[in-house]
Amino acid sequence: MAQTSLSMHDAAARRFRLKGLAGVLVATALAAAPVVMARNGVHLPDLSLIAAAPAKIQIHIAAALAALAIGTVLMVGVKGTRMHRALGWTWVVAMAATAVSSLFIREMNHGAMSWIHLLSGWTIVALPMAVYAARRHNVHMHRRFMTGLFVGGLLIAGAFTFLPGRLLWRVFFG
Repeated sequence: MAQTSLSMHDAAARRFRLKGLAGVLVATALAAAPVVMARNGVHLPDLSLIAAAPAKIQIHIAAALAALAIGTVLMVGVKGTRMHRALGWTWVVAMAATAVSSLFIREMNHGAMSWIHLLSGWTIVALPMAVYAARRHNVHMHRRFMTGLFVGGLLIAGAFTFLPGRLLWRVFFG
């Protein structure tokens, strides 16, 4: 038996509220983390390391953080709205800036590119393909590209920035 449009709308509204609640909980945890860490004697992030980093790394981190924040809002929000499209374009610009700026960061390999730069190249190719899919109303392909870029290009690649010896490792773990 098929759901009526009203019950489908109710289910979608419940999912949206749950996603919004999850977002609020994550944001609250992130905002409270420094206070909890300081009270428990845990090392607070040393942001002076980022301030002392070269401009190309600062640009890369700023673009990646913007893409992460906007991407999270896009992933949990309602799709197809004006807000989604406006934030989507902003996300595409932030992701492009993240990918392009990463091509100039080569300190870890003594001036050579590493395997992670392949992901940057893929991002530069996949972003226009994802936008093209959206413009052609190919929602399935658009969703696959954008979800892949968010998970692979931000979450997985971002996790690698916390490996011992890397800048963000030193910032957060001393």
